Amino acid sequence: MPPAIQYVTTPNLHVAYESHGPTTGDPVILLHGFPYSPRGYDAIAPALSARGYRVIVPYLRGYGPTRFTRPDVPRSGQQAALAQDLLDLMDALAIKQVALCGYDWGGRAACVVAALDPQRVRCLVTGDGYNVQDIPRSTQPLDPVTEHRLWYQYYFHTPRGVEGLTQNRRALCELLWQLWSPTWAEGAERYPLSAPAFDNPDFVEVVIHSYRHRFMYAPGDPSLEWMEQALARQPAIGVPTISLCGAEDGVGPASAIDEDIEHFTGRYERRVLAGVGHNIPEEAPQATLKALLDLLQG
Repeated sequence: MPPAIQYVTTPNLHVAYESHGPTTGDPVILLHGFPYSPRGYDAIAPALSARGYRVIVPYLRGYGPTRFTRPDVPRSGQQAALAQDLLDLMDALAIKQVALCGYDWGGRAACVVAALDPQRVRCLVTGDGYNVQDIPRSTQPLDPVTEHRLWYQYYFHTPRGVEGLTQNRRALCELLWQLWSPTWAEGAERYPLSAPAFDNPDFVEVVIHSYRHRFMYAPGDPSLEWMEQALARQPAIGVPTISLCGAEDGVGPASAIDEDIEHFTGRYERRVLAGVGHNIPEEAPQATLKALLDLLQG
């Protein structure tokens, strides 16, 4: 059984999170992606807490019991919003410096904070390397195979996609699980544990905005424009980092050559995980735990 959900209020969110371990322990925040939930860390959070770490596993904006504080807060899914949520969460919990682990949307938030506010990040485990979006160049076509893998993003650019996600969110997200983790035998059993998180009333709006903003098809939150401008410069990450890449990732399989290495200026290592798809911590909890402990104890 997961721990009881706790709440903390930030300027924009009532953040729901799961807490493991002593409050006096060195803090670790574990961040899920789309379309996933804190259940991705069920085998990792208890193992860290047993070693004395304070582990926080939040529901991102638009997921689970997390709610916006006001109707006028933009239901943005842009990378700057996810990063600001992470910083606000750390402030609300009085966490000055933290170890971060994230993949997909959560990895993006972690990479952005590590790049722009490195003094607050002890170390970073990132799924699939440098997750900061290069939005000014996003309109350039990619090779056809990659474009094919991004079909769902283009679907979300249309009114039909909005209605499809609204009506079929659980079936659509389950399909993405299957396509992105094609060799993961436990996916069908694990999916029902995360699916309720997608029933959040803001899920569709946040998801649609995320995939439109990254292609410059939707404006961002004006209050976060300064951060997006900083990210457009593709800032380097200097904190100690391990990148975990799934060799069988159906949306972005690991390339033979590390194309992200130039974005990391500190201690950095890339580990390609054989037989692992996109949902890295849930498919490969021991490899994820080892990466975190290698950084925390190294």
